Amino acid sequence: METGKRERQSAESGSYAFAGATWTPSPRLARIRSPSQSTWLSSLAYSESFHHGFGGRRRFVAQLSLPPLPEPQLLRLRPTSLRTQDISYLLTGVFRNLYTAEVIGEEVSSNLIKARGSEDARHEEFVDQLQQIRELYKQRLDEVEMLERHIIQARARALAEKERAMHQAKVQFLEPFIKMPPVKTIFRWCVDNELLRKHHLICPNDYYSDTVPFCSAPKGVSVPGYSKPTFSSEKRSIPKKELTKKPACRKMSSQSAEETDYTMDSLTWDSSFKAKLRSRAAIKKTGLPKNKNWMNHLRVPQRQLERLQLARMESRNRFLRNPRFFPPNTPLGGKSLLFPPKKPAVGAFQDGELEESCADTPVFLAKPSIGFFTDYEIGPVYEMVISLQNTTSTSRHLRVLPPSTPYFALGLGMFPGEGGMVAPGMTCQYIVQFFPDCLGDFDDFILVETQSAHTLLIPLQARRPPPVLTLSPVLDCGYCLIGGMKITRFICKNVGFSVGKFCIMPKKSWPPPSFRAVVTIGFVEQPPFGILPSVFELVPGQAIFVEVLFLPTSLGKAEQTFVIVCDNCQIKELVTTGVGQLVALDLIYISGEKSQPEPGELTDLTAQYFIRFEPENLQSTASKLLIIRNATHVELAFHWQIMKPNLQSLMPGETYSTDSIKYHPDRETAFCITPKMGVLSPHTDHEFILSFSPQEPRDFHSVLQMVLEEVPEPVSLDLENSKDPSYCMDDVIVLEIEVKGSVEPFQVLLEPYALIIPGENYIGINVKKNFKMWNNSKSTIRYTWGKISDCHIIEVEPCTGTIEPSEVEDFELNFTGVPGPTSQNLLCEIKDSPTPVVLHIEAAFKGPALVIDVSALQFGLLRLGQKATKFIQIRNLSQLPATWAMKESQVSLQERQEGVSPFDIEPSSGQVQPLGECRVSITLEARHCQRLQTVLELEVVDGAWSHLPVYAEVQEPYVYLQSSQVEVPNLYLGVPTKMAITLINGTLLPTRFHWGKLLGLQADVCTVKVSPRRGTLGPSEERQLSLELTAHTLEAVTDLALPCDVSGMREPLVLGISGKPRGLQVAIGVSKEDSDDSTELWPGHPETLHLDFGSAVPLWTRVNRRLFLTNCSPIQTPFTLEFEYFGSPVNSLSQKPSPPDMPPALLKTARMRELLAKREQWEFMESMLSHGKGAAFFPHLSQGVLGAHQKLSIDLTACANMWGEYWDSLICTVGGLPPAVIPVRMAVVGCPISSQRTTYYTTDQTQREPIIRFGTRVSGGDPVTRILRLNNSSPCDIRLDWETYTPEDREDRLLELLVFYGPPFPLRDHAGNDLLYPETPESSSSFWSPSPSESESSREATPSAEGSSSAGAPQKIISVILRGHEGVPSDHLFSISPKQVVVPAGGNSTIHISFTPVVLGPGVLHKVECVGYALGFLSLDDEVERELPGRRRRLQDFAVGPMRLDLHGYVRPAQLSVDWDYGGSMVFRQQASDLIPEQPCAGVLSELVTTRHLKLTNTTEIPHYFWLLVSKPFSISQDGASRSHRALGWKQEGEEMAARGKQLVLHPQENMLVNVSFSLSLELLSYQKLPADQMLPGVDIQQSPSGEKQMVFTQNLLLEYSNQTSQVVPLRAVVAVPELQLSTSWVDFGPCFVNQGRAREVYLMNLSGCRSYWAVLTGQQEPDRDPVAFKVSPSSGLLEARPVNAPPTSVTLQVSFTARSCELYESTLVVEGVLGEKPCTLRLRGRGSYDERHASPQHQL
Repeated sequence: METGKRERQSAESGSYAFAGATWTPSPRLARIRSPSQSTWLSSLAYSESFHHGFGGRRRFVAQLSLPPLPEPQLLRLRPTSLRTQDISYLLTGVFRNLYTAEVIGEEVSSNLIKARGSEDARHEEFVDQLQQIRELYKQRLDEVEMLERHIIQARARALAEKERAMHQAKVQFLEPFIKMPPVKTIFRWCVDNELLRKHHLICPNDYYSDTVPFCSAPKGVSVPGYSKPTFSSEKRSIPKKELTKKPACRKMSSQSAEETDYTMDSLTWDSSFKAKLRSRAAIKKTGLPKNKNWMNHLRVPQRQLERLQLARMESRNRFLRNPRFFPPNTPLGGKSLLFPPKKPAVGAFQDGELEESCADTPVFLAKPSIGFFTDYEIGPVYEMVISLQNTTSTSRHLRVLPPSTPYFALGLGMFPGEGGMVAPGMTCQYIVQFFPDCLGDFDDFILVETQSAHTLLIPLQARRPPPVLTLSPVLDCGYCLIGGMKITRFICKNVGFSVGKFCIMPKKSWPPPSFRAVVTIGFVEQPPFGILPSVFELVPGQAIFVEVLFLPTSLGKAEQTFVIVCDNCQIKELVTTGVGQLVALDLIYISGEKSQPEPGELTDLTAQYFIRFEPENLQSTASKLLIIRNATHVELAFHWQIMKPNLQSLMPGETYSTDSIKYHPDRETAFCITPKMGVLSPHTDHEFILSFSPQEPRDFHSVLQMVLEEVPEPVSLDLENSKDPSYCMDDVIVLEIEVKGSVEPFQVLLEPYALIIPGENYIGINVKKNFKMWNNSKSTIRYTWGKISDCHIIEVEPCTGTIEPSEVEDFELNFTGVPGPTSQNLLCEIKDSPTPVVLHIEAAFKGPALVIDVSALQFGLLRLGQKATKFIQIRNLSQLPATWAMKESQVSLQERQEGVSPFDIEPSSGQVQPLGECRVSITLEARHCQRLQTVLELEVVDGAWSHLPVYAEVQEPYVYLQSSQVEVPNLYLGVPTKMAITLINGTLLPTRFHWGKLLGLQADVCTVKVSPRRGTLGPSEERQLSLELTAHTLEAVTDLALPCDVSGMREPLVLGISGKPRGLQVAIGVSKEDSDDSTELWPGHPETLHLDFGSAVPLWTRVNRRLFLTNCSPIQTPFTLEFEYFGSPVNSLSQKPSPPDMPPALLKTARMRELLAKREQWEFMESMLSHGKGAAFFPHLSQGVLGAHQKLSIDLTACANMWGEYWDSLICTVGGLPPAVIPVRMAVVGCPISSQRTTYYTTDQTQREPIIRFGTRVSGGDPVTRILRLNNSSPCDIRLDWETYTPEDREDRLLELLVFYGPPFPLRDHAGNDLLYPETPESSSSFWSPSPSESESSREATPSAEGSSSAGAPQKIISVILRGHEGVPSDHLFSISPKQVVVPAGGNSTIHISFTPVVLGPGVLHKVECVGYALGFLSLDDEVERELPGRRRRLQDFAVGPMRLDLHGYVRPAQLSVDWDYGGSMVFRQQASDLIPEQPCAGVLSELVTTRHLKLTNTTEIPHYFWLLVSKPFSISQDGASRSHRALGWKQEGEEMAARGKQLVLHPQENMLVNVSFSLSLELLSYQKLPADQMLPGVDIQQSPSGEKQMVFTQNLLLEYSNQTSQVVPLRAVVAVPELQLSTSWVDFGPCFVNQGRAREVYLMNLSGCRSYWAVLTGQQEPDRDPVAFKVSPSSGLLEARPVNAPPTSVTLQVSFTARSCELYESTLVVEGVLGEKPCTLRLRGRGSYDERHASPQHQL
């Protein structure tokens, strides 16, 4: 029974019925189906039922209550199909609860959007975003649906066009159709590419590269693509032209075909015929054969001889053979009546093509092809006839295997002739019987075995269309108040094609002992639910109403599960849900501001909310919006009532009594609410309008009460447990709202509230001004304006009228005034208002106005006695005539204490016409020096006066010097000295000046110049003049005076001059090493200066110092610089290298410029050191002129190409001063010998000797030698004594104390013998320093020993040397020859460095680093080169740093990287049943070889030479060759080495593919029978607790390297072997009636994961004189492997017993396998009896 689509049905209660669940099949029905079908049905049932049913219920519960904590989500399983695109299990594993947690569903979203109006701004923002997301989500779904519909339509059109083209191709071409695309797809033309690209999808134009044609080509007859020859077929096939030229080939092929008409033995014919085909194919085949194994068997002459003998033997057995013994549809076999035989192509055909054509040809055809039963009932037996028709031209035999289930049976066959043979085209018939025991589905099959390679399978199916109900798996009754009752009706319709009987019962009653015990007449009760009817029957198309009664007794969701059972053994769960709720109302919104009672204000005792209206006027109305939410999901009827408030004053903490609560309706209230009654919809917000309309001036106070009608009372626990509960309904007051309102007076507003008339208005002009009056009251007002007419005339129009509420009236003010400002208040009377409205008015009036065109009169600077005249313009800006008069202010005259004004005004008075002008001249006479500041007054009749400021400055000339006495500093003999003097003009008048001649007693020995000598000073100007004084004597200058004449002044100005002249002074400075300068004045003590170029100057390095010459005087003088001994040629700096011959663009590159700069420095140092002294000093400026006050910096450069300490002197001569001698010192360190040629490329100070690297070598390999050339860049012959060391880092060894007897490194001959001290048996020894005190004494003894050696006397010297410990002398790893070598000056010598790889231990897996270093100690054999007294000294041996060569190499064990083809190891997994082919009659294979690949990679830098060794049953092969060595313990070591084979080599970073094979044979399987003490090594028998048995073979693949090391690669093979077990070991039939058979069933189980081919062997029977009493069926067969995580596979053995006499029979049956399984023994026992009580009612034959 299935369910159909979801339908919405209307019922009385408004409930909905859903469908979509699938009925779970009964256990019996699941047993008769195949495992795959059962799995599919179960998964389908789970997915549909839980997706539609429980998924929706789970989301609905989430709306009511949220869980306290999210429970951890379970991980999803990975899909079993590899082709699925479901990745939810990956997202679940990564994101866990973020991916699997519940989301906001559609119902929750819609409820949140509907319930908007919250005061929380964040919640409102969240709801807005949620609504936008939902709209976007719906839009995206619509777009996806549109795209899916478009793609489906395009695919349908493309498929239709493809089928049309295929049909047309079949009609035109009669060739057999092959499954290849015959035409090009037109899908790209049916789909909208732009639409797909718009939605970011891949369109066909993205992967088609051909261009779109402008128009379609004309249709014609074209050859399909599959009929066209490919490139490969054209190369291998023979053209038709060549076939026509060679008819002899066709004759030979036909002749060979005729020779095969003579029949012979089948095996002989097969071998000969295949051999001929192979021979002919080999002749015409031009390419090389794919299988090269035949080349390893026989040579060509021997093979030809064998074939000749085989052909002679076949020619003796040529006789005719029945065609039915040949495969059908072959040239010698019977031809198929359905398919014509295929003609072989020109040339030989392959064996595979012949066998394939024979295998695909059907022999028998079943009619009908599927045995199908339908419309069956329980009890009757149904039959069907199946016909099998022979479709070949030869009579054939067949074998029909009966069905395997007990619900189908197969009758005896009816053949057209005798002997069970079917003639060509004839049919045989079989009757199939069907015995149904239920109305479920049944599946089985019949196997028909013929001569064809494929077995004919005839499926048997029994299908009865199940009833399909539209009843949802979840019956939701909705919501109901606790204590109430709700009946919900659901429509249940049978949309299937069969009648069904159904019974509904509680789930806890399933399965019932009997249906009569659970069937009820009325409701099926399971509190708080009941279902009616409990039993019903539906025919197809019939529908009934299923009523669900819901009586909630508790708050929250209630759920019960019922079971509906169908008569076809299918069940379905029905879940009834409902939610019990209590009444819950909430006032969620009140428009306007929030109202709060005033402190001390009396409020109603029981009111829940308080609302206060703003004060209103009479006859006005105010409203507020109330939103009340019904928080329940149940409809509630209501009505409003207005009551008087219960007011009572309570003390803090005091509560009111219920007796004080009175309910009196308020008849005189001013409040009203709409709607007054109605029904509150479930879980909906309802709007109410609360109005306030006062009719009299007083305060109003009322209480609004909402009353719910007929609300049930909650059921108590006692009533809930009782069987007959009673229900009570009553009206309940659920909401009380207290409201207050008051009346306010009229509100009138003037705009503006005061009129201020800007500016000044002319007298006699009427000024008008507009203003407004607002009525902000709730009712109409009446007004009357007053009037003012005493001094000013003020009135308003209109003067009386009315203004409606919230309206405005426009007014006009008329104002006529007198001159001057005024302020007035105009009154407006309002009817019924105690106070009038006041309008404040301010204004100003004026007469005529005169203005002057200038703001101030400036006469400027005037000389004493000068007259000046200025003109002004007087303008009348008004429209009235103005009379005026101008004079100086009397106040200013009184301040100057003057009686007569110095101004002459013409004219001084007059009259200006309206908008006219008048010009007035004003003359000022400068009578005495002063700063004049006065005011002229302009008097206007009946107008405003004006004032004109006047300014003037009257002065006379005055000039002075800033300093009258000047002392000239830094005055030198004969050098002009300048200084500045300042001349200041003390007035604003320009003044002229002129300097005279120098006066004084020393005026003859001094010269003075003033610049400029004459000029004009501006007003208040300060001018700086340049005074230049030249002294021609060293005496002090004191008596000098310089006069200056000024025009306008009576006496000249005088400047006094003084100073002290000085002579020449020079300072010498030398830069130190730390960049600090030392300076000495000269003449002074320059001998204290010292020039040090450094104590550790590297070779071939320029060291720069600077010499500073500072002239402390302005006297210019010459200078010279010269080094005494190590001076370099003067032209060293001038020698510039010639530019290289290369393109100019290349010369501009940064790298080339850097190289050219290094080259220039190198050639400069070579030029400096050309004298061959080992060091050189060079001044960049050897002579020149030192200017006045000049600080000259001269670069001094030093460089050396030989170590040592050098001394010299720098002679500096400046002018007539005595020469200065500066000592010079430089200590040079470094080794002039290098393995690199010293050029400008290698002159870097950080350049070090390169590390001598020997690379990576194999452990224990041959020594490696490097040849190193040593270059000497110095002018001396240097001897090197080499010693090699191994680094050692030990905390207890920090210092080395070396004691030498004689020279540390004496001269040796070519044999290595000392030449200086041959009698000395030991030249040196070393030991560790015991204490620091001894080290200090050794240091003190060393100089004395060296001093004695310098005396030249041939005496024995003891040298003690202390140095840091770095390594241990060692020659076994690195060595140098010769030990002593002399490198000539400017020449080179060669040494040999050897590296001997160490032998690593077996535990070392990675490469080992070998580090060492060699020290070459430097010595000089020439005494002159060692020391030149006072100039140079060069140390040697240990006193100078040796030449160090770092030696580095790696030694690593021979190791190759091993990679497997798959998995992490080389493991072979096979089953023993693999030795048996698909056709068991062909026999058991003697050996089965499985090959896997092993890749060996050389990841090192050295080649590896190795051999591969392996033991049986494993073998290896590489490049087609196969090797298997070291059998299981039977070969000795000598044989292994002999059979090692050729040596393999694997070069660095190369790999090699090795084929590792495992050979499975019956011999290996026989090892499982060996006892444990005799088991061969490497073989293990494992058996799990579940019975699975397997053989494990472990061996090692050995890689032997040329350095006598080896590498092991583990090999493992796991072979699953069958393990048989009987369900019992003993069968006792007991007493049986004689000659009456009795059968028992015994199960043979396969416990392993390997197939087993078994057979039953019957033992000796006692007594053995009677015929066989025990029989077993079947006697042999195939038992499939045990599936993973499944019970063992089994087969039923029918053991029958027929007693022939009244005796005891005993026998033994043994079940054995062909793969060496352990045999299973079954003992049988039975007794014959003539007693009829042991006779069975039926014979089981």
